[in-house]
Amino acid sequence: MSQSPKALLEQYQVQPKKSLGQHFMHDPGTLAKLVAAAEITVADTVVEVGAGTGALTDKLAAQARQVYAIEIDTRLRSLLEDRFDDIDNVYLVFGDILKLDIAALLGAGDYVVVANVPYYISSAILWHFIESRLPPRRLVLTMQYEVAERIVGRAGAQNLLSVAAQFYGRTRIISKLSPAVFVPRPNINSAIVRIDTHTQPPVDVPGTAAFFRVLRAGFSQKRKQLKNSLASGLGMKSRPAERLLREAEIDPRRRAETLSLEEWARLTRKAHSEKDGS
Repeated sequence: MSQSPKALLEQYQVQPKKSLGQHFMHDPGTLAKLVAAAEITVADTVVEVGAGTGALTDKLAAQARQVYAIEIDTRLRSLLEDRFDDIDNVYLVFGDILKLDIAALLGAGDYVVVANVPYYISSAILWHFIESRLPPRRLVLTMQYEVAERIVGRAGAQNLLSVAAQFYGRTRIISKLSPAVFVPRPNINSAIVRIDTHTQPPVDVPGTAAFFRVLRAGFSQKRKQLKNSLASGLGMKSRPAERLLREAEIDPRRRAETLSLEEWARLTRKAHSEKDGS
């Protein structure tokens, strides 16, 4: 089945749904670039989020040991089943990725995520894998270019997801994508982002849970000064929060979005030592 995504959608009488944020990647060169960025081997298990018309699934199956292609839109079931009925290493899973337990699906072992995901859910999908009981070895995703810049630390102001992604793995933009590589065309530019997970945290922290406790507290009221958001998020008064920040060599008047990964780590170490000493 070598027809274009557009032709397949017409053949199976499926109209892209705005509510699902569907923009199907149709450009062969871009599909090849997405697969190449993942550096898949014949030993790899791949999880694809949003199988769509199977254009990316087909290329992944040609390189990987097995592909779990997840699709929430059951209107595409007939199309995908017809396309991959004779492909032994493709396993179609119809459901919501955010409700799917990856560890239960795969069992054990490492895997790679490769996906052209809807813009509106890209952050939620990234969080889902970061917090999974079985996180992937690598993620290669398409997302809105402005979100990609923030995740890799280019955009200046950080947010909770960008700091979390940098803590979780090495982040980089592989390529900027034109709207023309999708059907229907989105109104914004996209990017291919690659995240290689760290085997150990890139900064010195007393534990992942402790780090995220402080990080979430800091971003709990992102428009406020850090001394106030930290106090609220950690359930402490403003003055002790201010002292904690000063001891971590961070100006209490700063906002969470301005802190570097190392500063968050320093603050976590200080908060953890205070907790142990209380």
